[in-house]
Amino acid sequence: MKKLFTNLTFWVLTAITGGALLGHYQPDTAVQMEFLGKGFIQIVKIFINPIIFLTITLGIIGMGDLKKVGKVGAKALLYFEIVTTLALVIGVIVANVIRPGDGVVTTNLQKGDISVYASKVQEFSWLQFFFDNVTLQVLLFSLILGTVLSKYQGKEKVIYWLNYASKYVFRALHLVMIFAPIGAFGGMAYTIGKYGIATLLPLAKLMGTVYATMGVFIFGILGLILKSYQISLWSYLKYIREDLLIVLGTSSSEAALPSLMEKLERMGCSKPVVGLVVPAGYSFNLDGTTIYLSMATIFLAQVFNVHLTIGQILSLIGILMVTSKGAAGVTGSGFVVLASTLTAIKVIPVEGLALLLGVDRFMSEARAITNFIGNGVATIWLANNEKEFDRDKMNYAFANIKESENIVTDNLSDKTLPQQMKR
Repeated sequence: MKKLFTNLTFWVLTAITGGALLGHYQPDTAVQMEFLGKGFIQIVKIFINPIIFLTITLGIIGMGDLKKVGKVGAKALLYFEIVTTLALVIGVIVANVIRPGDGVVTTNLQKGDISVYASKVQEFSWLQFFFDNVTLQVLLFSLILGTVLSKYQGKEKVIYWLNYASKYVFRALHLVMIFAPIGAFGGMAYTIGKYGIATLLPLAKLMGTVYATMGVFIFGILGLILKSYQISLWSYLKYIREDLLIVLGTSSSEAALPSLMEKLERMGCSKPVVGLVVPAGYSFNLDGTTIYLSMATIFLAQVFNVHLTIGQILSLIGILMVTSKGAAGVTGSGFVVLASTLTAIKVIPVEGLALLLGVDRFMSEARAITNFIGNGVATIWLANNEKEFDRDKMNYAFANIKESENIVTDNLSDKTLPQQMKR
């Protein structure tokens, strides 16, 4: 019983349940809990860039082979493009087969104001994307600094201080994660209180289709990717279950991103691979977002009885291959990217986005969870592909999952730190 009450997963799950109940029975009070979810995410985001900086810089200094760093980066981008394109195609095919938009009567749906999103629509620019994405800037700076320091004669002293900083950054993160249940409670309470379960009913078929498609993608495509290296997807999901609940409660993959990087290292992925793939994947490997964008576009076409030709569908896939890459770096990302896509293909009314406002928040959890799992799988696959994976560490991590979920003792002790941090 004592272990149960010191288990973070237990408290996060309890908080999500409590938030949902408060949102249903006391919606006015629940909406006021939004600051708890947003506040927790903002605090966790403080750790993202320092952890990326420290992980990549230390990893590159330790790797020594700079050609391999470039090889991993190039291979990661190729992987991202192939898998996200596959996600897009799956979304388009499933939406056209199930046709969730057929029979939807728009006059009976509660519509929202999309002006705030439509006003942000602009032509996609890779230059603007880079300048708006601080994570990519930190990634590039860390790559350059790590390369320079790897040639520096006195690098051992630098490594010592960077390791020292990493140790206490992770300790501080563990302290913050103790408050994850509060963030999850606030996020879930706000969602249910603001939009209500009744909002889901008119578009239940769309929601069911999106969730089912993402489930097929996770257990089908991502499961096969891990299986290629004899790794169980189910074991991996059990290993990160605590983080998945935090993502579910807060509707944000950012809330658990630093924790994911630490856990991937602990389960055997090398520091350079984790440092390169996870932050880059946050911008370029948004599997859940791409599935949702493709399905939402086809859904709106069906609602307005717009018949898309094969050529238009191929154009849609091509446009989304570009615009979806900016989804992590744009405020109101999902709707801004969707609005820009509808504007580009010019055959589906942009005003149709108003139909999705009520249920978008409920689908954001599925998007965030799929993105989160996808980036972890990409890192594991690339680490194995580059022979930068310690299978003994993975077996130990999978066999001792509860050690990482004790919020009173384990998370404040040295044994929770990555092995590389303990030198």
